Amino acid sequence: MTSVGFIGLGQMGGAMATHLVESPGGLIVSDVRAEAMAPLVEAGATAAADLGELAAASDVISIMVLDDAQVRDVVSRLLPAAKPGTVIAIHSTIRAQTAIDLAATAAESGIDVVDAPVSGGFMGAHAGNLATMVGGSDEAVAKVRPSFETWADLIVHLGPVGAGTRAKLARNLLHFISFTAATEAQRLAEASGISLRKLARVVRHTDAITGGAGSIMLRDTTAPLQPGDDWYDVLLHVRTLGEKDLSLALEQAAELGVDLPLGRVALAEFADGLGVPHRGDPTAEGTTA
Repeated sequence: MTSVGFIGLGQMGGAMATHLVESPGGLIVSDVRAEAMAPLVEAGATAAADLGELAAASDVISIMVLDDAQVRDVVSRLLPAAKPGTVIAIHSTIRAQTAIDLAATAAESGIDVVDAPVSGGFMGAHAGNLATMVGGSDEAVAKVRPSFETWADLIVHLGPVGAGTRAKLARNLLHFISFTAATEAQRLAEASGISLRKLARVVRHTDAITGGAGSIMLRDTTAPLQPGDDWYDVLLHVRTLGEKDLSLALEQAAELGVDLPLGRVALAEFADGLGVPHRGDPTAEGTTA
């Protein structure tokens, strides 16, 4: 009968907390805005008068606030009232060292901290199918898992405190570089007279089929692959298609006067990133023209 506290009821936190309203041990919520708590209270949650009250009443406490400074402030106000054995879960995207520092401080009071940033956006938060990347002890992760399962359908324990945040930053690096690449593709399409809305339909449709960038994240290491490795021929084929198509896109861009800096970087680094030789490299066994 774990009691769950949830702090920070914005677009993400409010949606996540909605899935916890029927928790067997009850849900207690806190936000600086009364109007953010109201729908949850109407659904059956309890509004905390302050963070001390929430801490005293909760076995698991989820935090979804803006940044490192807010996380540090919230945790500092929770620790004096929290019971030994409480687990504080930080869902905000912060520095890994912040989570590590807070975990060390909390341990002095017999309280565990896990960093558990999420991925999947507000759509996933509303649907309850987020992914969460968790750093913390086995015991702490086991304690938070039942509450996490109400709003996530992928929970990955990546290691000690800090590991969840390090994974989230890598995931978001891919996310926002991909967004920047999308803006380059839009510029090329627009200069070519292509409807951006129609192109977007194609991108969303095909990424849903192929898995997008995640579909080439197949290796256990970023070290170069050797011929005979299970993934060598697969990624060699991806390299061949990628270098060809990137070259054609850059050629078209040059004709239209469109600058594609990420496109140039991609052509130069694509093969190395995949761990295989460039086309034309004499060591590129099995390459096709």
